Amino acid sequence: MISKRLSELRKKKKWPLQYIADQLNIAKSTYAGYESGYRQPSLEAVKELAQLFETSTDYLLGAADSPEKPDFHTIELTETAMLAHICFTIDGKPLTADDLNQMIAFIRVKREMDSTQTHHQ
Repeated sequence: MISKRLSELRKKKKWPLQYIADQLNIAKSTYAGYESGYRQPSLEAVKELAQLFETSTDYLLGAADSPEKPDFHTIELTETAMLAHICFTIDGKPLTADDLNQMIAFIRVKREMDSTQTHHQ
């Protein structure tokens, strides 16, 4: 799977093998081995390839169907309508609405204490 995806991504960008090898600081033959399936890249190389191709490691490894990086969104924990569709757990046990409210209150108090300590130093 990874060899096919690396080849497709490289051809899409119209990059020569040598360009990618230079970016990864490896021999051209090593990278060519990745694309042919003769060699398997290390985990570190997979991470670097994903960054170079601006994709996810999941896509390279066949765990995702789209080469697009996942789009992460910010979720405001005080928006209860959003929280109704999400199950937060700790140690495998679901958090109740009361648990979430206590957690939010704790974080606010801690931030206020940190802010106060910073101003007094």
